[in-house]
Formats: sequence, structure tokens, C-alpha cells
Amino acid sequence: MSTSPGRRVVVVGAGMAGVQTAVALREQGFTGTVTVIGAEPHQPYDRPPLSKAVLLGKSEGSAFDVDFEALGIELRLGCEVLGVRPGEHELDTETGLVPYDVLVLATGAEPITLPGTEGVPGVHLLRTLDDAERLRPVLARQHDIVVVGAGWIGAEFATAAREAGCAVTVVEAADRPLAGALPAEVAAPMAAWYADAGTELRTHARVEHIEPGAVVLDDGSRLSAGAVVVGIGARPATAWLAGAGIELGAHHEVVADAYLRTSAPDVYAVGDCASFPSGRYGERLLVHHWDNALQGPRTVAANIIGETTGEPPAAYDPVPYFWSEQFGRFVQYAGHHTAADTTLWRGDPAGPAWSVCWLRESRLVALLAVGRPRDLAQGRRLIEAGTPMDPQLLADPARPMKTATA
Repeated sequence: MSTSPGRRVVVVGAGMAGVQTAVALREQGFTGTVTVIGAEPHQPYDRPPLSKAVLLGKSEGSAFDVDFEALGIELRLGCEVLGVRPGEHELDTETGLVPYDVLVLATGAEPITLPGTEGVPGVHLLRTLDDAERLRPVLARQHDIVVVGAGWIGAEFATAAREAGCAVTVVEAADRPLAGALPAEVAAPMAAWYADAGTELRTHARVEHIEPGAVVLDDGSRLSAGAVVVGIGARPATAWLAGAGIELGAHHEVVADAYLRTSAPDVYAVGDCASFPSGRYGERLLVHHWDNALQGPRTVAANIIGETTGEPPAAYDPVPYFWSEQFGRFVQYAGHHTAADTTLWRGDPAGPAWSVCWLRESRLVALLAVGRPRDLAQGRRLIEAGTPMDPQLLADPARPMKTATA
């Protein structure tokens, strides 16, 4: 059966999703040409270590352990893609046109900037290897640092900055950390983690403007800042698709179907830049986490190969998963919940280890585990299986989750 020896697959984006798509194609037997185009000049690298080992100088980099040459994967690095012409099956890059038979969009997400901070000395983002390299000496000099945004990246950076010996203040416009990700009663215990780590957390604190050496809040207060790190979220990196005729969603993400195909023929989308319909949750999901960029490429590769082998397309419907290390705690989340789901606690949130479960019609749909990796592992399998749970048994933190079924 043919594995498409004459077909050309071009992947735009050299992050986790792009690299894993190329690798998965080879692992699944694709013998056509595979080209990965990346805007950064560096060898493709993993992002999670940037806010930890790379930032603290414990590692020089986080390049993927992939032998691209041995796999027959062509890398075109330091090459910006300017647009795509689906009708002609061509990419427009700064070095000229690149033809393709199948195109995979894997451009990820880019950090949201704070208006008015462009060009202000001492203001940083943390998304790329270059960002981490610029911040490393800042931490080494133990500057007073202000972090704007108490989300996942803000907490992780604050953790690293405290480990480096910096004085850290985190300002958050909302009334609590992780306001966009978790309900108030779940995020509230996490606020104490900041003080425990010697970090000042200021909520209801909106930035008026940033000037060299200081952050000015809308109440007039000034915070001394040798450096400012902005961590207020990310958006899909899709501006380059303007005018291409590829459908984008409300969050500027590429709208993919259940098989990760876009509205354009022979174009797929995967990772942070794409949303997909979840049959499991009955809604469209846009997942900005590492595991999604690892899992989705396998589906894309299988479906690209299946186009020529006649295999029916495989649907992508994962249980989303991510983790975060902050203030000495290992936080894991699996699934997807809404405000309508029932919240159930396992353990005391004032303690070092606890979990929160979300139930929908007695079935577990999501789980947040703090220092309870066994809960996460068992809960993820229960979510995947759709197993009915007994809430009374589930609320007992001493009982293994797998034995709390109805």
C-alpha cells in the first residue's frame, strides 16, 4: 500500500506541534518529502524548560532530541512565512514561494503585549528562547521584579525569580490568581502560595503605565521595578493567514474539524493555533498546552497518510491535560469543566496536597490535583472511560479514585 512517495508535506511552525507532526509522519511510514519551516533561527526546542531550567541557568537550551537528517526531515529555520494561497497550493515566504501537496499549520501562540509598553526598557515577555536568554542575567543580578498577570506563566516565572533571589511583586487586575482558568473557590487557596514563597501578590491592581524603573498602577501607586515581565495570556499566531480564505474563530484561531482539517483543501491545523470540536465535551476547544501539541500531530499524520491508503480518518477528541510547577507545588489538570458542573473537593486546600473534581451527570469531566499525582493518573482514565462516580466515596481523599465508582 502506498505511503505517498511523491507527496510533499510542508509544516509551518517548528515548535512542539510542528516537529511532532513531522516525526509522526515518518514513524507512521510516510515516505514523501517533509519540510518544517520555522521563523526562529534556533534548532527546534521545547518551551516548558524556558521558565525553569533555561531561565535559571541550569540548562543552556532545550532542543528536541530529534535527528532530523536521519529521518529525512528538511528544516528551514529563520524563515518567516508571509501568507498562503490554498488555491495554488503555495506558501509565500520571505525567501520565495514554497509549493506543497499537504500543508500543516502549527504556528502556535504568541504572547499578548501590554499596550504602551513596546520599546520601554526593562519590559520582557517569556515565550521564546531569546526571551529566556534576555531574562537570565536579569535574574542573576537579583533585580526587583514586577510580574504583570497571575496566570500560569506569571506564577511559574515568579517562582523562578524567587529561587534566583529576586524580590518579586505580582500584580493582577482580577480579584484572584488564575481568574481566567479556575473558579474563585478553587483559585482562592492558591493566593496564599505567593506569600508563603515571599512573593507579594496584589489583586485588583490594574497597570496604568510602565516607565523605566517603575510600574504605575491605576490607583496612583508606584512599584519599583528593575525589570517587568508581562504574562497576561497568549493568542493564536495566525495574523499571517489574513486574506487566505482559511476560516478563523472568535479567538483568531484556525477552525479545524474533528479530523484537524481546516476549511481549505489539503490544509490541517494542530496545536495552540487551532480549535477543534470535542464530542466528549460537546463544544469547541482551544487548548494552549504542551500535551495538546504532543498528541494532535499523531492524528494529523495518520489522516494525511490515510488520504492515500484509504483508511477512514481518525477523530481527535483528547482529554486535555497540563501541569504547572509553582511555589514548590506540582499542579496538574485533566479534562474540561464549565460553571454548570458540580464541584467536589478531595482534601483540605489549606494543606499541601488536595484535589478538586468536576462532575457532570455523575461522570467525572475534569480534575485539578495539587501534589496528588495518583489522583490525576486515575482521574484521567476515569474521564476517558466516562465512568459513573459515587460523589460520597469520591470526596474521601484517603480512598483511591478508581474505587469511588458508582
